[in-house]
Amino acid sequence: MSLRRDVLRAIYPAYRWMMSFTEKGAIHTNEKTASPGESFYALAVQLNDGTTLHFDGLKGKKVLIINTASDCVYTDQYAELEPLAKETNDRLAIIAFPSNDFKEQEKGTDKEIAAFCGSRYHISFPIASKSHVVGKEQNRVFRWLTDSQQNGWNNQAPVWNFSKYLVDERGLLTHYFGPAVPPAHIKKLAFRAG
Repeated sequence: MSLRRDVLRAIYPAYRWMMSFTEKGAIHTNEKTASPGESFYALAVQLNDGTTLHFDGLKGKKVLIINTASDCVYTDQYAELEPLAKETNDRLAIIAFPSNDFKEQEKGTDKEIAAFCGSRYHISFPIASKSHVVGKEQNRVFRWLTDSQQNGWNNQAPVWNFSKYLVDERGLLTHYFGPAVPPAHIKKLAFRAG
């Protein structure tokens, strides 16, 4: 592990707390339960192992989509996401979307990202091929997540690595969470009724 990653791990709790008072700690909610203009289940993503994940196979589960990076102060959220994935795998699908859109914090190839996530965090949930989550070349999934015409209400693009989007069992986008919102808080919101 690099010295930079050691430093980031050490400052993460304090940094997350400080950022919780900024846009990085924002939570946006689909209060009116607006229906999407385009079906979430029509989407698919190429995974970093070359296979395709068709979202129609996720019906009946909540889906948590996160834009990720291997060299970010929030990278240690992988350590929180993996136990969440294992504990709720029958009710929640987690999909990581590596991106180098924020300050060159994901420079690795798909193979290098998979190796890092596997050896450092033992990630078992799907990891998409590296792509853009903001800008003109934004991947199709994040275009759906950040366009109210498609998802029904939300225009909030990721503000940094580890921004998160929660879709319910019916394919409705219910929440946007800024990167400072920890996975444990998302779990409480996602499963408070059940």
